[in-house]
Amino acid sequence: MFGLSELAIILIVVIAVLAAKKLPDLARSAGKSARILKAEARAIKEEQGAAGEQAAPRVIQGETGTPGTPPADVPRSATRPGGEEPPRAQG
Repeated sequence: MFGLSELAIILIVVIAVLAAKKLPDLARSAGKSARILKAEARAIKEEQGAAGEQAAPRVIQGETGTPGTPPADVPRSATRPGGEEPPRAQG
């Protein structure tokens, strides 16, 4: 019987033979992807460098850092989770 390494080599050869037409396209697209990734990483580094020179981010009053919670100036009884309004008293 074949060992694991022999089966792996046979599998690689079979894949190479069957996919010989697609290999150049795959290599080309991998190269394009690597170039795009490198360009995006460079752009992010430049953006972070420029952002370090700017002022600190501004804080907008009335917004909280936790999603789903009402702003500090709205009473708790005025809102419900999910943005629903409480039922109104009929009368």
